[in-house]
Amino acid sequence: MSDPNDFQEEMKKFKKQFEGVNKQFPGFGKFGGVFVILILILIGTFSSFYTVEPDEEAVVLKFGKYTGSPKPPGLHFKVPFGVDRVIKVQTKRVLQEEFGFRTNTISRRSSTSYSARNYDLESLMLTGDLNVADVEWVVQYQISDPYNFLFRTSSPIVNIRDVAESIMRRVVGDRTVTEILTTGRKEIAGLAKELMQQVLNKYELGINVVTVKLQDVNPPDMVKPSFNEVNEAKQEQEKAINQAEKVYNQIIPEAKGKAEKLITEAEGYALELVNKAKGDASRFALEFKEYSRAPQITRKRLYLEAMEEIIKSQENLVIIDSEVKGMLPIFLNQITK
Repeated sequence: MSDPNDFQEEMKKFKKQFEGVNKQFPGFGKFGGVFVILILILIGTFSSFYTVEPDEEAVVLKFGKYTGSPKPPGLHFKVPFGVDRVIKVQTKRVLQEEFGFRTNTISRRSSTSYSARNYDLESLMLTGDLNVADVEWVVQYQISDPYNFLFRTSSPIVNIRDVAESIMRRVVGDRTVTEILTTGRKEIAGLAKELMQQVLNKYELGINVVTVKLQDVNPPDMVKPSFNEVNEAKQEQEKAINQAEKVYNQIIPEAKGKAEKLITEAEGYALELVNKAKGDASRFALEFKEYSRAPQITRKRLYLEAMEEIIKSQENLVIIDSEVKGMLPIFLNQITK
């Protein structure tokens, strides 16, 4: 923050310089007052305006005290000579903090270099199943309240990093190492973002967490060979299980299809027999009804119908009355056949 006595000190320095110039140039004193006034007017004019960029907001301090609200992008007026002090904050830009590694920008070549050395204290974490994982992650955030970001704490970046690291260790400590290395990364990042935002809001740091992303998760270097062997064994196990499931999926559905076919055929045959039995019963009932009305006629009709069916099933059948005498041999051979 600016000191209210800054302006007085600047004026004392300027007065000493003016006295030195007056000693070297005696005639300067006649017009010195006018010259000083003109200089002060020019300085005040050029220092009375300031520009806030599109990705910024400005906080204005009057004699070191915050007044009003943050200034939006554009051209603004301020009281010169140290009365108003302007602090610009990049509220629209997404800022980033890296954990477990650093990305260094090389300006000469306009490129970046990745370094994960000497950051083990940030990245090594204890998991819920008492294993150790090397977790590298990124927190992206925006400044939502410039006043809280500037004046609620003396070291907002340090506070953001401390909160992010404690939350990430808490979330990782509730998961197994397999979840962290495989399927649980998205869930861990989402939960860490939510918990970080809650803590930052509680402390009123004026920070909005945009995203939390796990960059790289690996076992520690000293146990990587053993861990890779375990993963290979698990992959072989999954391969064997998949092959067994493939055979199972080929045989079981086929057997189920055959069983369903047999069941369907049996059900159809049973239905056919039942329907046939019902039809026979209904026909017998009708015949019995007719028989009850006219027994002799019905008996004769049934006999004739039965004989008709029997005769139809025979070929070259000759019927001869038993009382006939002197049958020709051709008929006898036919009867024998």
